Amino acid sequence: MHTQSDESLYHQMRGGDEQALETLYDKYERLLFSFAHRFTNNDRLSEEVIQEVWMKIWNGRVDFNTEKGKFSSWVLTITRNAALDCLRREKRQPTIEIEERDGGFDEPVERTVVERETASEVREAVQALKPEQQELIELVYFKGLTQQQISDQLELPLGTVKTRIRSAIQALRKLLEGRER
Repeated sequence: MHTQSDESLYHQMRGGDEQALETLYDKYERLLFSFAHRFTNNDRLSEEVIQEVWMKIWNGRVDFNTEKGKFSSWVLTITRNAALDCLRREKRQPTIEIEERDGGFDEPVERTVVERETASEVREAVQALKPEQQELIELVYFKGLTQQQISDQLELPLGTVKTRIRSAIQALRKLLEGRER
């Protein structure tokens, strides 16, 4: 099953495809709700923020530009702004600290959410590798073993381990690049 990129789903949605909107909504609903909740600390307000975000996107009041970054970062930025607008309307303060620098926001929560999503994409891509490649990536990156330790543990020549790790990394890179498009 080939999953479509967020960008292509966005463009289909902008063309009126409600199924594409539904797919994006389902993918991002929990992430955006928890992100909005970090600002509002209120379920009702977080729901309102999410509804506002998707209405803005569906009605074309905000426009995604693929040259300026990833869809996930863009939709998180819209969510942050909508949460802050909502809090202003409600005359409340955000429940997290926000610093503005050089006209842009240095938002640790947003960065953390994006990093968590990226880590999730990497874990998903690793699952798509062959079992022996999964094992090598697991041993090198998640368990922190050296190539020599892997060689000893798997009882394989060091050169073979190095070649297989390189091959696994190349396969992983191809999978991840395919997901960005």
